[in-house]
Parts: sequence; structure tokens; C-alpha cells
Amino acid sequence: MSVSAAATESTVKRPRLHGRVAFVTGGTRGIGGAICHSLAEQGADVAAGYSRDRETADAFVSSLEREGLKGSAHQGNVGSADDCRRTVNEVIEQHGRLDILVNNAGITIDKTVLKLTDEDWYKVIAVNLSGAFFMSQAVLPHMIERGSGRIVNISSIIGEMGNIGQANYAASKSGLFGLTKTLALEAAHQLKRAGKLEEDGIGITVNTVAPGFIATEMLEHVPEKVLDGIKAKIPVGRLGRPDEIARVVHFLVADQSSFITGAIWSVNGGMDM
Repeated sequence: MSVSAAATESTVKRPRLHGRVAFVTGGTRGIGGAICHSLAEQGADVAAGYSRDRETADAFVSSLEREGLKGSAHQGNVGSADDCRRTVNEVIEQHGRLDILVNNAGITIDKTVLKLTDEDWYKVIAVNLSGAFFMSQAVLPHMIERGSGRIVNISSIIGEMGNIGQANYAASKSGLFGLTKTLALEAAHQLKRAGKLEEDGIGITVNTVAPGFIATEMLEHVPEKVLDGIKAKIPVGRLGRPDEIARVVHFLVADQSSFITGAIWSVNGGMDM
């Protein structure tokens, strides 16, 4: 085997996210846990954000380490701008860099519009939308300085279609679409101003993944009869799996996806057709 052929084979075998550091908010269970696991399998060091349950967070990191994967856990409230800045700095300090941010953390407080309180509205917007903004704002200077980075926002089919009893959630998830496109434009503009928008570089991209109904803890309280009704509206006839969302995320954050930015990726079994 020639030297060039051996080098090519070595490159192919190396995990495509080797040497990268990824921070996933809400990253210890459900879709976030699947994303962390997927990115770690692709070679990244993953930092999993969590809000309260330290025991679950530590157990998740331990499970990664048992598989020979690299991870850490970082506590914070993404609804707090100060916590967003603190945890981003914490990850950079611990890992030395931050290449990938996945804004996955989200909550629901479901009530019809006439029953929603002021606090119900503000709390969901703070976590689901403002959190993504403040996390992205905190990490962008680091990415611009290094000349590369990936941000992926996790939205929802509810942000596209709406849903009775979820005005706050739908508004927050729909807001991620506009935030994504503006961040994508500004990231490219700032890279250009810094003289780092290179034709052969991987650049900074910002995209959104909008899952449909996924089999996670968030659906555990939904009655079986209601779930059957939801499945009947999905052309492929089933709920999605967290790993199917993670697959799209690890595709978008790869170096080879540098020409995809400002895009909305719907992963919903065809439900929005």
C-alpha cells in the first residue's frame, strides 16, 4: 500500500468528529441524550447540560465512559442568561475549545390560551427560545475567533403547525426558525469581517432540526388513545426515535456539511405533508 493510500484509509477510519467538543443543552436524556451519544460515537468530546438532576447527569456520563466515550456534565438553567454564559465558559475552560452547540433544552406548560398565566408564557419562552439565543450569543465570539463552528437548534413540528393547548410552546419553537436564519447570516458576516470566511474552510453554520412526535419522556403522560390518534396522522405510521433525530444532528455538524446553513430540517415521518 502506498503512503498516500494508507493516509487516505486512516482518514476514512477516523471518526468524523474526532477532536471536536460539543455542548448539548438538556443533554442527559431523551433526544438530548441520544444526540450526545451519537456525537460521542462520532469521536467528539461531549458536554451534557442539565438543569437539576445531578444523579441522572452523573449516571449518563458514567454510561458514556463505560463505552470508551468522552463526556462531562454541566449544571445550569438555560432560562438564565448568566447561566448560559457561565456554562459556555465552563465547557471551554474544561475542554479547551467548543466546536458544536446543540440548543436542545425545552419544557412544556400546556394550557389553552385563555388559561395560560403570565408565568406559564414567560417560563416556556425563556427556556425554549431565549435560552437558545443566550447560549448562541455566548459561544459565537469563540467560534468567530477560531474561524469555525456549528450551532444546531432543536425546534418542533408544533412550531410549524401549532397545536391546541400549546401556544407558548409553539411560539417558542417557531421563534427558533427566525433566530436560526438571522444567526446564520450574522455568523457568515462576522467571519467575513474577521477575514476568516475561506473558500476551503468549514465556516460557522447555524441550522434547525424540527422533530415530529418522538418516543421520549415528554409523551409518557399522553393517554394511549391519544397516541394512537397521533400515529394515525403520521404517514409512516409510528412515533420517531431519539436516535433518528441524533442522526440528522451529527450529519449537520460534520465538516462536510459546511454548505448547509440557515436551514430547517423537518424529521416527522411526513406528518407535515
